[in-house]
Amino acid sequence: MTLRALKTIRRLTTAYQAFAAYSAAQVRALGLTPPQFDVLATLGNQPGMTCRELGERTLITKGTLTGVLDRMESRGLLTRESLAHDRRSVFVSLTPTGERLFSKVFPAHARQLGDRMGGFDARDLDRLDDLLERVAAGFDPGTDSEETSATSPKTRMIAAARRSP
Repeated sequence: MTLRALKTIRRLTTAYQAFAAYSAAQVRALGLTPPQFDVLATLGNQPGMTCRELGERTLITKGTLTGVLDRMESRGLLTRESLAHDRRSVFVSLTPTGERLFSKVFPAHARQLGDRMGGFDARDLDRLDDLLERVAAGFDPGTDSEETSATSPKTRMIAAARRSP
């Protein structure tokens, strides 16, 4: 079973790499880096969120996120404000320029990705969703502590990677 599982993991990795390369090329053609698009897509159609929430909802590490936000702020795409009730927290939101960019690039990118998934019908996609959820659960640290269940999938992923040899 181990060799069979490794074959599947290799295919999963190859599929992810193909998706990531395609997506990154499309995002760059829209004038953004993949992390900038991730932030734009996460903040789009939202009133904004704290940096902490943004970090939990994106695939960007905390150290990288600061630089991404700096560059996006310098382009006039977002603003950062300290919260009056907690000056340690910073609230991030898109500017009108950022909202216009989101309205332009997000539907275009979603359409391009959707076109690539056009060979799958709704039933295929439901099955794939279920299988991917099971794969993700198989790599979850699996502790039942309240702390782990309250963390984001990204936080659990990082914690699991740190525990691995």
